Amino acid sequence: MDRMEMGQAETDLSRSPSAEDLWAVLRAEAAGAAAAEPVLRGMLELAVLRHDALGPALAALLARKLAEALMPAERLEDLAREARCELVPSAVADLAAIRRRDPAARGWLTPFLYYKGFHALSAHRVAHGLWAAGRHDVALYLQNRGSMVFGVDIHPAVPVGRGVFIDHATGVVVGETAVIGNDVSILQGVTLGGTGKEMGDRHPKVRDGVLLSAGAKVLGNIEIGRGAKVGAGSVVLTDVPPCATVAGVPARVVGWCRDAVPALAMDQSIPSGM
Repeated sequence: MDRMEMGQAETDLSRSPSAEDLWAVLRAEAAGAAAAEPVLRGMLELAVLRHDALGPALAALLARKLAEALMPAERLEDLAREARCELVPSAVADLAAIRRRDPAARGWLTPFLYYKGFHALSAHRVAHGLWAAGRHDVALYLQNRGSMVFGVDIHPAVPVGRGVFIDHATGVVVGETAVIGNDVSILQGVTLGGTGKEMGDRHPKVRDGVLLSAGAKVLGNIEIGRGAKVGAGSVVLTDVPPCATVAGVPARVVGWCRDAVPALAMDQSIPSGM
């Protein structure tokens, strides 16, 4: 793929990504990186260039990262296939979300290879597929491995929408009965947890387009409404209306959305005078 074709592919991906178009760009970027930095050639061959599609490459990448002595990579690749989750469409949407929201992601190869938020979310999708199939023990095993390797602890029962961006990822915790919608952005240190007093349905429901800023703690069976923004370091204990900006400890409404979709804008600032 020459530079003109690469540019056209990037334009096409920015409009409507397909797995095939994204994979073509990933392979071209990997080939370019291997030529520019020969020390990476072997790794890039294993991760991208030896594969013929996004799905097998992603499954193999996750398996190598999560493997341990008692659970070899080959068996983990089998689990990814057995999970019957929509791993590829979700991965395409999640990678597109990274490219559109993170100015540090200047290509597709970097987030695919190195962004542990993307890896943690993809591994969770496999675990969630296994959980939905009644294979709770192995799903919990994958949750534990994901927490240890990526620093992200999401219970496998949690449904997660597409186009979700977990930026930096370290220290993210999501409890069993939480729900995460589409096009949500979650920064480091975010907790979607319980209050510690309840049983049953006890975790937050995060609707589409929400931005959860760094260090936000959202606790209890509450709803963060569509297009809301939670300020950095806030502790949220009650429902947040759609399009509201909340901040503080405990959090209160300090403004209303200036951006149509806060998760896409990635603006963590709050109104002056707070």
